[in-house]
Amino acid sequence: MTKIALLGAAGQIGTPLSLLCKSSDLFTEIALYDIVHVPGIATDLNHIDTKAKVTGHLPDNNGLAAALKGADIIVVTAGIARKPGMTRDDLFKTNASIIRDIFQEVAKTCPRALCCIVTNPVNSTVPVAAETLRKAGVFDPTRLFGVTTLDVVRASTFASHVDTSIDPQSIKVPVIGGHSGAPILPLYSQAQPPVHLDNDTLAQVIHRVQFGGDEIVKSKQGAGSATTCMAYAGFRFVKALLTAQAGTAVVEEAYVYLPGVPGGDALAAELGVDYFAVKVKLTENGASQAFPIGQLSENEQKLLQIAITDLRANIATGLDFMAQ
Repeated sequence: MTKIALLGAAGQIGTPLSLLCKSSDLFTEIALYDIVHVPGIATDLNHIDTKAKVTGHLPDNNGLAAALKGADIIVVTAGIARKPGMTRDDLFKTNASIIRDIFQEVAKTCPRALCCIVTNPVNSTVPVAAETLRKAGVFDPTRLFGVTTLDVVRASTFASHVDTSIDPQSIKVPVIGGHSGAPILPLYSQAQPPVHLDNDTLAQVIHRVQFGGDEIVKSKQGAGSATTCMAYAGFRFVKALLTAQAGTAVVEEAYVYLPGVPGGDALAAELGVDYFAVKVKLTENGASQAFPIGQLSENEQKLLQIAITDLRANIATGLDFMAQ
């Protein structure tokens, strides 16, 4: 019996994600929550021939609590999307309040659920969620994740765009740091199997991984940001959590509170930041280990320092919001 709660399910990420969850036949119950439309989306999805029962919940009649009750996994995509000219700091002003309010209810209703945050800016919204849970006395860092899987997906995909001999699903490029612009650091020096690109091409690919979101925002001309690819990446991370819960450990990148994850204390001290995306070992109870970032190339070491500087400001933004 596995229940997943999708919060923000009427949005441009939440709706395709709900379809992926329903079509997967991996769940017994899928609870959708949003401020509009979700009863209709649930009815629509219930016409699909998989076992999961889908329910739609609106804010009235304690809908959020009903959606969260008994949830094993929570995925939060709620919030406004980025438009052309809008920075992630602009997003934060609205989305921070949404995340705080959601996690106040999570703390009361299902504090042991595995929580996945997609809502941008992830670098700042994850600290907001963590502090909300901490204030309620239920924060477990091993069960809270900022979903950075899209950066990993882009890293292999974009490498294959410049070298057609690369199968994007057969290579693994670690991506560490954060989930916006410069803090995104794909480690092509650690790619398996190795990726061979000249320095100029590699620099272009790294930049595209870092700013791929801008590419989509511009292309959609104000109609949205990364949605279908984010739903795909989010579902990939959810499947990793399910595999781990079934007893098979999985290693995936995620943005986590390092001091609360085994192995993360030393890494936080080394980097000088508490929140960071690294490879984590997922087991039945969440993140059981944070892995060292490994050997970096000279260029990656420079990019890491830039990433850390930006991340410190992003994290402070989230913590300042909660302090106020």
